[in-house]
Amino acid sequence: MTLYSVYERQSDAPAAVADRFSWSAAVLPPVHALVHGLWLLLALWVIGTLAIVAVGLWMGSDAAFWLYVLFAALIGFEAASFRRVRTARRGGRYRGEIVATAEDLALVDYLKRQPQ
Repeated sequence: MTLYSVYERQSDAPAAVADRFSWSAAVLPPVHALVHGLWLLLALWVIGTLAIVAVGLWMGSDAAFWLYVLFAALIGFEAASFRRVRTARRGGRYRGEIVATAEDLALVDYLKRQPQ
């Protein structure tokens, strides 16, 4: 079971954002950011990677590798937060949280709870 944040949009269907670790964001952060339109995450990844390269020149390649692994894990954990912020900035109004096994089931449950 996963916790989903539901956002209602005026001109579109509601959106549900899962609050869980994102493997795609951890393994391929720039691709994940481009696919989901997360420009702030992409900028953060570029700046963080450049900083890790700079630290790697000073501390060594092993330290840079493990710093990047930690950085990628952080991005994987925070990817859902970036998606929630993007949805809210694009006009999505937060409507609550729903526990479901999949995104579509969370949206169906949300729509069932709405008054007719």
